[in-house]
Amino acid sequence: MKSLLKFITCGSVDDGKSTLIGHMLYEAKLLFADQERALELDSRLGSRGGKIDYSLLLDGLLAEREQGITIDVAYRYFTTDHRSFIVADTPGHEEYTRNMAVGASFADLAIILVDAKKGVITQTKRHSRICALMGIKHIVLAVNKMDLVGFDPKVFDTIKQEFSQLTAGFHFESIQVIPVSATEGDNITKKSPNTPWYEGLALLPYLENVDVHQSDNTKPFMMPIQRVCRPDHTFRGFQGQIEGGRIAVGDELITLPSHEKAKVKRILVGDQDRDYAYAGQPVTIQLDREVDVSRGCVFTKDTQMQEADSFSATILWMDDSVLTPGKNYLVKVGTKILPGTVTAITHKIEINTGKTVPTDHIVKNELAKCEFSLSDAIVIDSFELNKSIGGFILIDRVTNMTSACGVIEQTLQSSDNAVGLDTEINREVRAQQKGQNPLTLWFTGSDQSTLAKEVEKRLVSTGHHTMLLGKGQGESAQRLAELAKLMNDAGLIALVSYNSSNGNDLETARDIIGKEFIEVQVSSGTNGSLGNSEIQIDASKSSIDESANYVVKRIITYLINESSRGQFLNF
Repeated sequence: MKSLLKFITCGSVDDGKSTLIGHMLYEAKLLFADQERALELDSRLGSRGGKIDYSLLLDGLLAEREQGITIDVAYRYFTTDHRSFIVADTPGHEEYTRNMAVGASFADLAIILVDAKKGVITQTKRHSRICALMGIKHIVLAVNKMDLVGFDPKVFDTIKQEFSQLTAGFHFESIQVIPVSATEGDNITKKSPNTPWYEGLALLPYLENVDVHQSDNTKPFMMPIQRVCRPDHTFRGFQGQIEGGRIAVGDELITLPSHEKAKVKRILVGDQDRDYAYAGQPVTIQLDREVDVSRGCVFTKDTQMQEADSFSATILWMDDSVLTPGKNYLVKVGTKILPGTVTAITHKIEINTGKTVPTDHIVKNELAKCEFSLSDAIVIDSFELNKSIGGFILIDRVTNMTSACGVIEQTLQSSDNAVGLDTEINREVRAQQKGQNPLTLWFTGSDQSTLAKEVEKRLVSTGHHTMLLGKGQGESAQRLAELAKLMNDAGLIALVSYNSSNGNDLETARDIIGKEFIEVQVSSGTNGSLGNSEIQIDASKSSIDESANYVVKRIITYLINESSRGQFLNF
């Protein structure tokens, strides 16, 4: 049986990715007669003056042919005498980086093209980093358009050295650099006489012989459950693809996260019974007893497999919106989908240099290290050890679009040890989630409770999250201040109605709450005086509606001006 190689082509716009693969298929006689004839006819109207435009084999969309660029991922399946192949021709334009990442997620090897006239540019670096992020270990750097630089070996050596410096820390297992001309066919299927100084194989022979497969059978058995099959009351099978190891009838399995144990009663591959199965096979497993298992659970023999509800990861942000801490998404790990929150952005990775840069937000096509918290514990592992449950995507809960893809690096907190540990969800994360700056409005003076209620109504109507607190029997200023501080820690705006003749009560509350404390003093004019409080209302000269509108106007101005935190704006 022939081995299968899954690879992608990537690189910048107009580096010749589609042309390279098209020429390879054409020259190696891997096209059907009607495909070859259609290519020749289409090329008459192409951009090469009647010469064969090999890119047309891969660029099938009208927009791709009109613009001369690749937009969507194009998959091709072909086979030679030595090997079978699946190639994903991915786009080079920065706008379609997400499509390139999709192609990279399935590949064993990447062909990264570089224009010999331009050398290693920013998009080359971005695609190289994405390949490393997606776990690709084998790279072919195809230095294309060598015919346009006179097949100069110095140009080739310069690009080779620059790429070697770029990838020094990426942990690729093999890097082969090949000088090619995608349009003319040099070093595509056979060695070119134009590069006598190049001693390696041509591209296709290299792809036929490179060893990229690392056996998953040596890993512990692991299978995420995709589906529970129950056609009738006599049969209950658990379906999925074995991602590591080997399983046989009679073996004892552990179900996660329930930690139940059961023995394998029956294994089916398709509709055929088997005594055993191994990594890469889709199977149906029947157990000897009933267990609590559904989609997203995991079968394993490994008692050390991790369960956690928070982790750190490196992600590629693919959404047009800006990512900031506190945003909620659906997190899909393996076959499990759970609500999750971005609790922190540790840093982003500068594409050109690889340096880490502290930041509190990231934009489209940036790489960053982030921390996540999930609504429940999930079976996960580092991407380096287990791709199937070490990689994940973020799904926008409104549009259902994929916003990011990422790889898990380490768990931050085991769900078994959650009690007694400090939470990663702090006041800033909760405030960001609610889209507001938490603070406490402390209402004192004449009829302060009525005004507090009216202010809360207006804040809620404008989309703010609030909690109204009042003085009950035996309730002290200290107690109310402590409750208000808890509300602030939860990201809420606390409104406290508390009238006291004791001036120390206000100072006590201010000391407990801190810089988020704002006093709203209500005076009747004749029975009281306006002191030095942050907001002052003369109840004798304005109605409740007017007073509430005035307070809300000042508070909203405060809330939208983060620079005013800790000092109230003067009007």
